[in-house]
Amino acid sequence: MKKKVIAAGHICLDITPVFPEKTVSAVTDILLPGKLIQMGDARIHTGGAVANTGLAMKLLGADVSLMGKIGKDTFGEIVGSLLSKYDADAGMIRTDQASTSYSVVLAIPGIDRIFLHNPGANDTFCAEDIPEEAWQDTALFHFGYPPLMRSMYVNGGMETVRIMKKAKEMGCATSLDMAAVDSESDAGKADWKEILRNTLPYVDFFVPSAEELCYMLDQERFVLWQERAKGGDITEILDVEEDIRPLAEQCMSYGAKILLIKCGAAGMYYRTASEHVLSEVGKRAELDTAGWAGQEGFEASYVPERVLSAAGAGDTSIAAFLTAMLDGYPLKNCLQLAAATGVSCVEVYDALSGIKPFPKLQEKISAGWKKNDNQRI
Repeated sequence: MKKKVIAAGHICLDITPVFPEKTVSAVTDILLPGKLIQMGDARIHTGGAVANTGLAMKLLGADVSLMGKIGKDTFGEIVGSLLSKYDADAGMIRTDQASTSYSVVLAIPGIDRIFLHNPGANDTFCAEDIPEEAWQDTALFHFGYPPLMRSMYVNGGMETVRIMKKAKEMGCATSLDMAAVDSESDAGKADWKEILRNTLPYVDFFVPSAEELCYMLDQERFVLWQERAKGGDITEILDVEEDIRPLAEQCMSYGAKILLIKCGAAGMYYRTASEHVLSEVGKRAELDTAGWAGQEGFEASYVPERVLSAAGAGDTSIAAFLTAMLDGYPLKNCLQLAAATGVSCVEVYDALSGIKPFPKLQEKISAGWKKNDNQRI
């Protein structure tokens, strides 16, 4: 029998206009006031951690319940209709007190994605929205994108602490993913260092991106990263020893047990705690604590056949990692499948149509799938 999973947190409707395939080096090469741009069809999909990670886990064979909050409006009807195609709409929380969240995703070839985002009903999500009976026999509670959910970062982030602590008390293994924030927004001004210090003791799998984590833990370092990148992709200038490991040390000192830091196209850094600490991971996950303990390294990404959009790539890589973990794969295989799934995602426009079964990915890996040869990481 498959282990039960709850994927909760942020959900939205993603609207992605398809730009001409010509690669540009700057946003102003294509977006200018008064300019008419001939576009392709708009692609409309569910987005956010609940849909991206939760549905990806479901497609990979996990027994997942999706729990996000949407409005009783047109966008909410679309979200419900899209989820129903996967038989995954039953757990959604519908409210007439807020609108459904949406993002307009500008995926311009050659430029990192730009998001125009309305958080909508996500801002009111709280621990009470999860029915008490849903916790029963749940092996993994995955929560995604608290920085895009107002109730999760106001008041010192106590609601984030409360929901992760509740999951631990109910016997679940816990997983927490983050999201980038606008520095000028209320979320950007929250004390994320303190929020993480209070939350990570209740987190078994912490899976942020390098940029998100650096902004939250060390904003001075983040500014230096931006200066070094000179407007380009920050992950292209990062070094494990100088840039990633100091952040990892902080996370582990705060109580993270298994840390996965997504570093864009380069791959992902991983770090695991001692066997004694890993014994605190929720027992229903049945983690091989001896086999997973005390490991650190960098899993380089695989080379994609083409790059269409990175939307959802990080979420789907985490979905593969967590699903493989629940299926009993060793750490190294979990990392390989995570990297392979993330790369498969960038080969398509949406977060889900690129998902491939683990046996198919393993066959491609065994056949010598080329790895990214980034020299800095």
